[in-house]
Amino acid sequence: MRIYLTKDYDAMSRKAANIISAQIILKPDCVLGLATGSTPLGLYRQLVDWHRKGDLDFSEVITVNLDEYRGLGADDKESYASYMRENLFSLVNLKPENCHLPDGKISDSEEACGKYNALLGSLGRQDLQLLGLGKNGHIGFNEPGEFFGKDVHCVELARSTVEANRRFFEAGKNVPAYAYTMGIRSILRARKILVIASGKDKADAVREVFFGEVTPYVPGSILQLHNDVILVCDEEAFSKCR
Repeated sequence: MRIYLTKDYDAMSRKAANIISAQIILKPDCVLGLATGSTPLGLYRQLVDWHRKGDLDFSEVITVNLDEYRGLGADDKESYASYMRENLFSLVNLKPENCHLPDGKISDSEEACGKYNALLGSLGRQDLQLLGLGKNGHIGFNEPGEFFGKDVHCVELARSTVEANRRFFEAGKNVPAYAYTMGIRSILRARKILVIASGKDKADAVREVFFGEVTPYVPGSILQLHNDVILVCDEEAFSKCR
């Protein structure tokens, strides 16, 4: 594991964007696994800026996102598909047919997960998978439990996860309780994994994930067993690891 410690969120975002841009330049038709939430926003802004300056070409890149809420279609403004369009897909020269997420409108979990598993299998291993960390140590939407999730599956979100995501929804609108997510095996299949973390509220998660026991009760701790993981975090997020 490599650790890059940065001063603040902006520096973390630039460093992580550098790693992703290097992957694209090295392999223009790479498969990128992408994440949502607040932490990657600065990283995506940096990638968009470099593209607009002519320094980064996404025309051959294929993307696969970690997850999508069950019950939300791609046209729903609170869906992760909408998040990705607003923050990256529509701002660079990615081809729409090369941008993939689970289909949240499929109510049958077995069908939805089977389709996304088949897609991931057809594309091969992600060349780089971007991950954030939940406060409880989850990666993707793989919540703490007795077992590590395997391939794409439907998960009931922990109350803490629902509350953390409420800020992305209109006042009074319910946050979905279920989501389709890449499982641990799907994530570990990536050749390289890039984890980003920022702020004091992620300090416990960073410590437990990277320096604690490997246990499904801290799902991200499984990353300790992957042979190419990069952690980019700011000083606050790393403050309990000293």
